[in-house]
Amino acid sequence: MATVTIPFDGKPATFGVPDRNLAEILSPRPSVPLSDLECAIKAALNAPIDQEPLEKWVQPDDRVIIVSDDNTRLTPADRIMPPLLERLNAAGIPDDRINCIMALGTHRYMTDAEMEAKVGERVFRRIRVFNHEWRDPDALVDLGTSSQGTPLLVNRAVAEADVVIGLGSIVPHHIPGFSGSSKIIQPGVCGARTTAETHMLSCSGGGDSLLGIAANPVRRDMDDMADRVGMRTIFNVVMDSQGGVVGVYFGDMRAAFRAGVELAKKIYGVAYHETPDIVLANSYPCDLDFWQSHKSQYPAQRMVRPGGTIIVCTPAPEGVSPVHTDLLDFTAWPSEEIKSAYREGRITNGVAAALATAWAMVREKASVIMFSPGIPAADKVRLGHTHAASIDAAVAEALRRQGPDARLSVLTHAPDMLPIPAFESLG
Repeated sequence: MATVTIPFDGKPATFGVPDRNLAEILSPRPSVPLSDLECAIKAALNAPIDQEPLEKWVQPDDRVIIVSDDNTRLTPADRIMPPLLERLNAAGIPDDRINCIMALGTHRYMTDAEMEAKVGERVFRRIRVFNHEWRDPDALVDLGTSSQGTPLLVNRAVAEADVVIGLGSIVPHHIPGFSGSSKIIQPGVCGARTTAETHMLSCSGGGDSLLGIAANPVRRDMDDMADRVGMRTIFNVVMDSQGGVVGVYFGDMRAAFRAGVELAKKIYGVAYHETPDIVLANSYPCDLDFWQSHKSQYPAQRMVRPGGTIIVCTPAPEGVSPVHTDLLDFTAWPSEEIKSAYREGRITNGVAAALATAWAMVREKASVIMFSPGIPAADKVRLGHTHAASIDAAVAEALRRQGPDARLSVLTHAPDMLPIPAFESLG
């Protein structure tokens, strides 16, 4: 019997897999964090990628808004913001003309304490830091439609700023291929209707997600939206699986993103050597709720044999979602039924409908067993999943379904991983 260890709920969790059944244990590639992050940040600000330094093009009377990802992401905004503010001040822009908005998408609003922790105490007291209030129509402005025909409702403060700078991190992501860059605008600071349509667009390509595909219709749509609100500049990081910063990328929105994607592929692109019957997908570091930890499903979906089983392991202390509380009414439906119900107006929460569609597409390839202390067994059933009381129980049930000779692979940090068939990675 092999003993497998995964990071779970802030500590190691172990479980057993019979030796004959264990195929591979896959993790992000080891990498060395930058030894002096502050120096690296300043160096990036000094030499932007495909762009002049800030001092060359911002004006003292500009209204600047820094768009930061929220507390569901590990981006060290508290380390990036102080030197960025220094550069803006040096260009003649005072603190009272600089704001920072938390790009929540449709996540719950952050508390003041959470925002302070995200940007750092000194920054929180220097400039205005506030939530993207996506539920408030008065906080949004209608900019028409994007290049893909998506209705573009965006935060008014972002649309009205003269300078927009996006902060975020780059990892493989099932909707735009990779997170980062223009994703900080959409869904970060857009309205729910915009986000619903973008998410639905990501479900239109067949049975698999867009995970790891950098050039795709969703990314093009997001880039167009970012262009429309004037975001020319990003400061993105690539981190390792422990949250250490491995690379920093500042400059032109598209060029800096492309550079960061190359490093993200090297860290999170992991070769697998067989198509397993079972994939155990651990949700770390996206552990807060299933609205975050659902990302663990898509790398597993990419790998698993059709008709196989996926085991999702997630703490999810906030349950399925503290915001989208109605989604359990339809998450167990088939994907086409969810899409039809949304288009016909029978489902009004478009963002939830889009994610539920993606979840259904996973189940249509493989059954899902879930171990989650934070999600009640009844809610797992409403997700279309099977409840497991422990990881060992989940493994036993998966082997019962797939047979005594079934092969099981483990993704220790599934949400950020990009499984690549070994023959492709070698090619």
